[in-house]
Amino acid sequence: MGKFIQEFKEFAVKGNAVDMAVGVIIGGAFGKIVSSIVDDLIMPPIGWLIGGVNFTDLKIKLPAEKIADGIQMQAATINIGSFVQNLIDFIIIAFCVFLLVKGINKLAGKKKPEPEVPSVPEPSNEEKLLGEIRDLLKNK
Repeated sequence: MGKFIQEFKEFAVKGNAVDMAVGVIIGGAFGKIVSSIVDDLIMPPIGWLIGGVNFTDLKIKLPAEKIADGIQMQAATINIGSFVQNLIDFIIIAFCVFLLVKGINKLAGKKKPEPEVPSVPEPSNEEKLLGEIRDLLKNK
């Protein structure tokens, strides 16, 4: 049990786990801000431009079925407006994350690739043999 607790402590204290937790918390808060921007600032003018449509009210109502004894089920709806708002939320969040990652990469600076040391290819058998012949001729 002690080893398990020690492993957990090492995991929790590592920078990656803490960074990830901070990212999740900030991401959740950022998502709420973006949702508010979309719901409260972006969608109302778009709805106004297309004729006073409130996107949260855009729904396709499916036919309601009657159940026994003449009781009618509540009609199910396909909430198109809500989907459009969530789609816009996603696009804005994805774009902001892209810009954030791009900025972080720019701040980190491009790592210069290490200069490659040109490797000298090993001489072929013919070259080795010619070298030996040359050395023998020098010695005579």
